[in-house]
Amino acid sequence: MPKNKIVLAYSGGLDTSVILKWLKETYDAEIIAFTADIGQKEELDGLEEKALSTGASKVYIDDLREEFARDFIYPMFQSGALYEGQYLLGTSIARPLIAKRMVDIARAEGAIAIAHGATGKGNDQVRFELTAAALAPELEVIAPWRLEAFREEFPGRAEMIAYAEKHGIPVQASASKPYSMDRNLLHISFESGMLEDPWFDASHTDNEEMYVLSVSPERAPDEAEYIELEFSAGDCVAVNGVEMDPLGVMEKLNELGGKHGVGRVDMVENRFVGMKSRGVYETPGGTILFAAHRRMESLTMDREVMSLRDSLITRYSTLVYNGFWFAPERLALQALVTESQKNVTGTVRIKLYKGNVIAAGVKSPVSLYNPEIATMEADATQAYNQSDAAGFIRLNALRLKVSSGVEQNDKGKDKDKVLQAQN
Repeated sequence: MPKNKIVLAYSGGLDTSVILKWLKETYDAEIIAFTADIGQKEELDGLEEKALSTGASKVYIDDLREEFARDFIYPMFQSGALYEGQYLLGTSIARPLIAKRMVDIARAEGAIAIAHGATGKGNDQVRFELTAAALAPELEVIAPWRLEAFREEFPGRAEMIAYAEKHGIPVQASASKPYSMDRNLLHISFESGMLEDPWFDASHTDNEEMYVLSVSPERAPDEAEYIELEFSAGDCVAVNGVEMDPLGVMEKLNELGGKHGVGRVDMVENRFVGMKSRGVYETPGGTILFAAHRRMESLTMDREVMSLRDSLITRYSTLVYNGFWFAPERLALQALVTESQKNVTGTVRIKLYKGNVIAAGVKSPVSLYNPEIATMEADATQAYNQSDAAGFIRLNALRLKVSSGVEQNDKGKDKDKVLQAQN
């Protein structure tokens, strides 16, 4: 009888390497290792050989970078999504793409389950499994860290390292980097280890070796650099006059932002599962794109449309963070976002300087800004009569006057009661 197949999200690190071997032995199954290339760079070197030597029957390493930029990063940035006012959702937005491809592979290979190495305390378990539920509810999901048998066998990293050594699994586990790191095209995140102390200063130049995509603002060039981003219907399509696809844009902006120390964030955030966690993020290209996109919208987007879209930012961001990318409510919100972006077209000029993204100019063929109307000088267009503002103010003040009258009346009644009591 052929063995059952399980598709494992595999990174090649200590956890997923041990999990690969453990799944194969525990379930007596064929393990198909899957790694999504979403911009990890050198982290992908040697993964196929390592997975096969660890016991995988087959390995997929799929280049999903263009799909990631085009179908996930760009639509999310059109929404203005920013989780808890700081986080550009770099890890969150990658998980539904990874899970989507896992489902595709599982179906193509006739697998009965998919598996992941996310812990039972984090957000990623939710993101992987909600995506699977939306796209392939028939598939079983195996999460070893939530299984008592697995936790009993591996109560800590020492036991995992010993297991890897016993089975000849090469791992790089060291105290020299006492934190975990997750990298993709949009960002790098750092957490755990010394970062679990929120008083630890991750910005100090003594900790510069932790960072990968950017220099510290202190070590950034002393001269500012100007760049221009061209937008069409809400998407950046060119940088400094050179047309680029979404992948090219992200790679170029990462290079420019990293050079100038742009995009470092250190925050304590609220996980979906109920606890707070401290994360440090590098998002150089995303930070530039976010600022430039907002600047482009300021010139071309109708006020009430922007207000409506902005009122949904918290909802949209939370849906992405919590793993509901393929939920019907996110898809409905995306339709509104797409409609709001149809005239977000033009060019934004940005100045990069020591960690700062500074607005330096914006223009558009569909600009809603009319200097002849907005001018403080005489309005040659006669489009705005300043005398009309008096009636406008009176109408808007009416409810405030009525409310104030009621409050004054109540205070007068209270005063009368006090005087009567004194008498």
